[in-house]
Amino acid sequence: MTAAPTLSCTLDRSAPRPLPAQLADQVRDQVRGGSLRPGSRLPSSRALAGELGVSRSVVEQAWAQLLAEGWVEARAGSGTFVSAVPASGPPAAPVGGGAAADPPPERVLLDSGTPWIDPRHRDGWRRAWREVSATVPPRGYDDPRGTHELRELLAERLARTRGLAVGADDVVVVAGTSDGLRELLGALPPGPVAVEDPGYRAAVATVRAAGRAVVDVPAASPLASPDALRGAVAAYVTPAHQHPLGVVMPAAQRVELLAAARRSGAVVVEDDYDSEFRYDVAPVPALASLDRDRVAYLGTASKSVSPSLRLGWLVPPPHLRDAVVAARDARHDAVPWPSQRAFTVLLRDGYVDRVIRSARRVYAERAARVAAALSPYAEPGGPTAGMYSTWLLPPDRALAARDAARAAGFEVPLLSAYARSSPLTGLLVGFGGVTDAELDAALAALVRALRNPTPQL
Repeated sequence: MTAAPTLSCTLDRSAPRPLPAQLADQVRDQVRGGSLRPGSRLPSSRALAGELGVSRSVVEQAWAQLLAEGWVEARAGSGTFVSAVPASGPPAAPVGGGAAADPPPERVLLDSGTPWIDPRHRDGWRRAWREVSATVPPRGYDDPRGTHELRELLAERLARTRGLAVGADDVVVVAGTSDGLRELLGALPPGPVAVEDPGYRAAVATVRAAGRAVVDVPAASPLASPDALRGAVAAYVTPAHQHPLGVVMPAAQRVELLAAARRSGAVVVEDDYDSEFRYDVAPVPALASLDRDRVAYLGTASKSVSPSLRLGWLVPPPHLRDAVVAARDARHDAVPWPSQRAFTVLLRDGYVDRVIRSARRVYAERAARVAAALSPYAEPGGPTAGMYSTWLLPPDRALAARDAARAAGFEVPLLSAYARSSPLTGLLVGFGGVTDAELDAALAALVRALRNPTPQL
């Protein structure tokens, strides 16, 4: 076992910064500077507290913060070790001509949909699944609407956090927003669907898979314009945080959109995918709260708990609810009961609220770091919220930055990948599904490319 190195740290009790934060800062700097190398074992909290003359809780709090940021990792029975930090350059070429070289590691994805979950909340996740294992599942096929207990909790949450006054019978539990959109499209008459451009790629794929045409509507323009909804049976929008530009649909445009939908008979599909993660202002009330008869509401657990849980909720307009439920019933279509039960426990015990609060703080800090790094070279696509930000760049500079990130081991999506007819280009930089160390390394690669653009021939 690697011996624990002696840490050269000095804590100043007269400084305004708390002692655990001072210690975490200094260890972080030593990791980034190379004096603490990946795999190094750190002193125990008891030993280091004795060396520094502080209480053990000071060291424990510092270790917990560094663990949450990804700088260190805890190994059961062994101690705390420095984590591996992604390389800042391309993999070294293999030496010699012997056995085939190992395949390059997968790139770290900085996407818009992978959340950050504070490791300190893992016990709550484990408790939920222990309760699932100890609970007798229902007899026969599951209720196509979802379990009543979960629908009650979701209805209460929607009223409390989104201003949407609904009951358990108004909510249908679905396998994510794409599944909810697919169910809704099945209840609508034939016709095309208006979708923001650039917009959510999975929504476009779902509409097309349903055999419907997609009508591109510029995301920067109001969907209430006279021709935007002509002939469309539905309009898919992300009004609280437009995906992927990040703009908020103004109140006047919301009212105009609903008026246009009433005139044309179209249904507005509101994908409220990450409204709980605003950290600049309070979350904007749901569009569905303005007109339950015209708006179908979609929510998801993917951005708060885990994409792999595959769980979301649909609040269809009252006149479509029975058709949606009947179709699911005919197909024995339901979200698996264990996932529903686990999410019920996570909601009931406050786990979801806790992970959202902690993630919101992390996202706010990371968003500021991304802005500080990229704002000298790119224009923000909209106000930053949630777990990503979008940056407008000329296509050649966006490609150069994307390629530099790839060479450093990261995948940073191009804005053009979310566009169909829109000419907008740039980068979408996600900061939810990465550690702080990974984010710093990715930003360094992007900045190097943007600071020194390749000369045009």
